[in-house]
Amino acid sequence: MNNKNKILIELEIPIIEKKYDLFIPINKKVGTIKSLIESALIELTDGAYIIKSDTNFYSKENGVIYDVNQNVRDTDLKNGSRIILL
Repeated sequence: MNNKNKILIELEIPIIEKKYDLFIPINKKVGTIKSLIESALIELTDGAYIIKSDTNFYSKENGVIYDVNQNVRDTDLKNGSRIILL
């Protein structure tokens, strides 16, 4: 399987006490990925996950907030990156 256009990240979501390993495309904006993940979380949690306008992706290693307008490939995200959705 060729995944040159995707990276594998670990996503932690403290509000629902879950972690997921996800492949995300590097050619999409961080905000687009965030929206897609949040939509999936609503379905996975039967509506228990509530989308809030002030949630962001944070680096678990250094606390950096990822800019929703930046393409994933233009961030420091890479295979194995650990991020938190808060």
